[in-house]
Amino acid sequence: MTFNKRLLDIIACPICKGKLVLHETAINDNDEESSQTLATLELICRFDRLAFPIDEGIPVLLESESRAISLEELEQVKAHD
Repeated sequence: MTFNKRLLDIIACPICKGKLVLHETAINDNDEESSQTLATLELICRFDRLAFPIDEGIPVLLESESRAISLEELEQVKAHD
């Protein structure tokens, strides 16, 4: 299931109520046989420096499920915009 990008117009960060940015992160699979690059989608709050997961096309906007992102990751997100 894919994420509906039209949701970005109506959803907000649950903490600061700011705008969320859709970001795709590439993860290399360490399996020697397949050696695939997997992509994960996250919603990023730049102000709080939090990444919220998207599970089967549904954003999980819970602070307990978010992860803090580093300044380097934040710069990568800004570079893609």
